[in-house]
Amino acid sequence: MKRGILRMVALVCFVGVMDASDASAQPFEVWLVDQSNTSGVSFGGSVHIYEGVSLLGDPASAEAEVIDLADDTSALCFGATGANPVRPHMLFFDSAHEHAILSFVASGHVVVFNAGTRAPIACVRTSVGAGGARQAHAAFPAPDDSYILVANQNGKLLERIDTDADGDGVPYENALDIALDAAATLNLATCTTPSGAACQAAGLRPDNAPICPIIDSSSSLAFVTLRGGGLFVVDPTATPMAILAEYDSATVHGNGCGGIEVGGGMFINSGGGTASNLSEFDVYRFPLVGYDSENAVNSPPPVVVFSDDAAEHDRDSHGAVATKHGRYLWVGDRAANVAEVFEVRTNARVNTVDLVGDEAGDPTPDLMDISPSGEHVFLALRGPNPLSGDPHVATGTTPGLGVVKITEGGMGGFLIGVAPITNVDAGGVERADAHGIRVRVK
Repeated sequence: MKRGILRMVALVCFVGVMDASDASAQPFEVWLVDQSNTSGVSFGGSVHIYEGVSLLGDPASAEAEVIDLADDTSALCFGATGANPVRPHMLFFDSAHEHAILSFVASGHVVVFNAGTRAPIACVRTSVGAGGARQAHAAFPAPDDSYILVANQNGKLLERIDTDADGDGVPYENALDIALDAAATLNLATCTTPSGAACQAAGLRPDNAPICPIIDSSSSLAFVTLRGGGLFVVDPTATPMAILAEYDSATVHGNGCGGIEVGGGMFINSGGGTASNLSEFDVYRFPLVGYDSENAVNSPPPVVVFSDDAAEHDRDSHGAVATKHGRYLWVGDRAANVAEVFEVRTNARVNTVDLVGDEAGDPTPDLMDISPSGEHVFLALRGPNPLSGDPHVATGTTPGLGVVKITEGGMGGFLIGVAPITNVDAGGVERADAHGIRVRVK
């Protein structure tokens, strides 16, 4: 059972009216991924798309446009790869928000959609890696739109998808533009680091399943978190991709999947959820310069912004957003149902926002994103039968999209409501399990 922690909470009143600043801002949508299979089949899943303004008054009444991934998306993937896509997991947009990139963690597919028409335009499957496994835990598009970086988790491969394969300077133009570049692959199970050490080794980096390859704004650095701990900073543009810096598991703990560049640094987390680290909440700040394969191990060193790994309470750092003007960093905790708030300038923890509300007694916040005006944070809330993550931290009671009103200039906030999703199977069991979430500016 998840247990709470001492929380510093800003007490505010909500009067149930729409926030004028977000309502008058540039129109936006919120895309939410349900990992559960389409009813009646063992593949598919769904994406729920909400008009942003519909979430700002009474989120429970918001209606979503739903993409059933067992239809056109599965047909495209089966035709291209001979396999159906299973368990949609994480979602991102290209720089212009014209294309959506959706990874399927169980089957290893990555699908690119035309975000405006919702039509899938290309489906790529990752390679077979360690032990015959392949996954696509996360597929991060480069800010300059030149590639997509894929964490092939159980295959222990870092893979790159070209987005302008025909070389005409127009990325994401059609299916022929989007192709796996096999020559770029970095095998994290068998490679050797610049120092001559094994990339994966007991006591150093014991389990090199890549979790999230977080790309900097220049598209020239990728910070690759590892399930068993440790981290690699990689040049994702090299062929094959090259390790520029190596960090061991004592320096960077495992299961990180929250990262964001803000205030001249790259903030990376580590989380709980596996036998090696059931309770983990760490936040590190890495510099954006100084990476060279001739550097010493664990160099340049990250700053440990915050660490709470005590066994007496469950913690699981997961998901992060920066508030308006990059003043504050929010890092979610699935286990404790909070967001820790840090001042970016000083690295100081300044608040703990309680994400429990009347509509969600155990919300289990997973990934998150922020509205264009910076007035609201949107949360993916997990379901009672989670399909990813250790159940002791990933089990929630209200699968859906949580809406948080930001207060105190970004330092505080509170849950105003939940737009629920549901997928009840033939046995009457709720299978809906939200995970990926992104805001799309229209």
